[in-house]
Parts: sequence; structure tokens; C-alpha cells
Amino acid sequence: MVLALWVGVSVVVLVLVGLFVFGLRRRLIQRSGGTFDCSLRWDVSEEPDPSGKGWVYGVARYSGDRVDWFRVFSYAPRPRRGLERSAIEVIARRLPEGEEELALLSDSVVLGCLHRGTRLELAMSEDALTGFLAWLEAAPPGQRVNVA
Repeated sequence: MVLALWVGVSVVVLVLVGLFVFGLRRRLIQRSGGTFDCSLRWDVSEEPDPSGKGWVYGVARYSGDRVDWFRVFSYAPRPRRGLERSAIEVIARRLPEGEEELALLSDSVVLGCLHRGTRLELAMSEDALTGFLAWLEAAPPGQRVNVA
């Protein structure tokens, strides 16, 4: 009986510590500011895939001339992807279709991009999209910016 109680308390404590570390990581990512919710689908085909497969929910953070993208459901302290402003080419903009609407946050807009030859899609709110496009267009003089 005592052993079962001890194991139960240990499991609860481990779950609480895990949740605390998870929340602390998110807080540290957002501490420096310039963050926004952004789902990512990497290396997609040219045709829109309305099945909703491949989308990963994350948080993006502006960091100078790059956007660092972190998975939300991860303990990793480093970004999963880094997108350099000079290498991002916006090629399409659309609303989610079919089951994508269930996989993404409500009121998301999907932005099709090329980054160093890899096709990817970013899904974010309209406000975040406005900020992202403004950040792309605010590149220093001499850098090419491709915004469709």
C-alpha cells in the first residue's frame, strides 16, 4: 500500500515538473519579444494538400535577419528551423481548405514560400501575416525580397 502511494505521488510530481519545464521553455522563447503563433509544413508539393497532414504547430520568433521556428510540443531549447530573410520567397497566399481548417488555428492564412529551394507553407493569423510581410519588405538596402 505504501509502495503504491509512493509510486503514485512520484508520477504526479514527475508530470508536474514536466509541465513546469514545458511552460518555462515557452516563456523563455517569448521573453525576447517578436514572437507569433505559426504552424509550419516543410517540403510540400506544388499542389495544395487539403488533408491537413504535415502541419506542425509552433511559435516563430524574429531574430535579426531571420525567423526562428520552435515546435510548441517539444522540450528542445533550440529552434527546429531557421528562415533567413534574404532566402525567403513568397509565392502564394490562400485560406485553409478541407481538413486543413481543423489542423490549423482558427482564422489562419496559409502562406506558400520557397526557402533555399525548399517549398514550405506557414500558417498564421492575419495580424501575424501583416507583420511577417512587413518584416520581409523591410530588408536592408541591397537585399532582394520576393513578395508575391
